[in-house]
Amino acid sequence: MNNHKLNILFVIKINKTRKNGEAPLNFRITYKGKRKEIATGQFIKPSHWMSTKQIAFPLEEHNYFNSQLSLISQKLNQAFLLLQFKEDDFNVDDIYNSFLGKKSTSEKTIKDAFEYHTNRMQKLVGIDVKQVSVQKYFQTLEHVKTYLKFKYNKSDYLLKDVKLTFLHDFEYYLKTENTVYKTLQRLKRVLRVSVGAEYLIKDPFVLHRANKPKVQVVFLTTEELQVLEQHQFTQLRLQQVKDWFIFSCYTGLAYAEIKNLKMKQIVKGFDGELWIEMVREKTQKNISVPLLPKAQQLIDKYADEDSEFVFKIYSNQSGYSGDTDPPFRSY
Repeated sequence: MNNHKLNILFVIKINKTRKNGEAPLNFRITYKGKRKEIATGQFIKPSHWMSTKQIAFPLEEHNYFNSQLSLISQKLNQAFLLLQFKEDDFNVDDIYNSFLGKKSTSEKTIKDAFEYHTNRMQKLVGIDVKQVSVQKYFQTLEHVKTYLKFKYNKSDYLLKDVKLTFLHDFEYYLKTENTVYKTLQRLKRVLRVSVGAEYLIKDPFVLHRANKPKVQVVFLTTEELQVLEQHQFTQLRLQQVKDWFIFSCYTGLAYAEIKNLKMKQIVKGFDGELWIEMVREKTQKNISVPLLPKAQQLIDKYADEDSEFVFKIYSNQSGYSGDTDPPFRSY
């Protein structure tokens, strides 16, 4: 238990006196040289407040008012005493949070950190964040929760206990998957935001270095593409997936861009030929793609006058509408 004292002082805000002559009364707590001042919700006429004795008078008229101040003092001292027994170190904000029944900084967990970060991201969806990006942080949290269950048999973990060893062990655990780098990067982002929110004193990732994997891009040869084009699948779903993949090969568009491609984005270009004019999904930059004959053939094959979209693709997780086969994966 530390020997620092908590000082509680009630302060009347005369400069905010109301028309009825009453002024608000705040309470100010001071701990380790740091102050925090908060409104009590109580109002009193300045002439009835005795600051030296920290009471309102006449006592008979202000019995309830004084009892409310006494209750605030008791709750603050209880919160302070509880933190002294629970914490190695805490600050004036922790005392106030404990007074309100909230978690102190040292009680914040990994789940709290992810909740704080994803809630902030969620409010920016449609502005400069996409829902799919938010979803990836939920997936990262699931990786962390699975690891905590495996390593510690816990469902959550205190942020203050996240040290460099924790990160190295988590990275080792992820080695069996193909998501090591991205998962660590998202966890790193969440912990850095936690430092900014004062959930953490310092970033445990400061001394951690994750090696970015070298991705070897494999290209189809002309012969391989021709074989794929000529092959006919017996299942309609697989035939459609094949066509969408081939369309990607001849346009360079990613899955999400093909899924959202609209007929109005196919326009006649400067050379009199058809071009795809759109905003790149990932970079948000304008692109122009010449519509090659084989890509045009696929558009003609799936043309639907009642739809604004070129292809009727619903999700790269569940395939197309009515599909009950195994999920279609993006290429």
